[in-house]
Amino acid sequence: MIGMILATFALGDFIASRLIKPFVGRIRPCNEMTLVDEIIHRVPCGSGYSFPSSHATNHFAIAIFLICLFYHKWKPILPLGLGWAFIISFAQVYVGVHYPIDTFVGAILGTCIGFFTFYIYQKIKPAA
Repeated sequence: MIGMILATFALGDFIASRLIKPFVGRIRPCNEMTLVDEIIHRVPCGSGYSFPSSHATNHFAIAIFLICLFYHKWKPILPLGLGWAFIISFAQVYVGVHYPIDTFVGAILGTCIGFFTFYIYQKIKPAA
């Protein structure tokens, strides 16, 4: 289970950061010269690309994996997991390092990855 959580994170981070971000090449809002007077810099702005948000991708992927894993035994994991991933995603917009669409697409991508890794987990987990 822990190995699949790590694999979920690794897959999400690889797809968002290594495959999509360099291909799209969207500049972060905090680095956009036309927005310099509009953005309140709450954290240092990274030099990397913005689309999609790796934070949103990773947190939604892990949240969905854990929800799929534990929902049948503990129903409160659904609002807790989704709330946690949403707050992380919203924070990325709030601090000015991502546009809302970056986190929205990251959430969708992470959700797909979480379902995919749970599917793989079900196929490879040892019988109890």
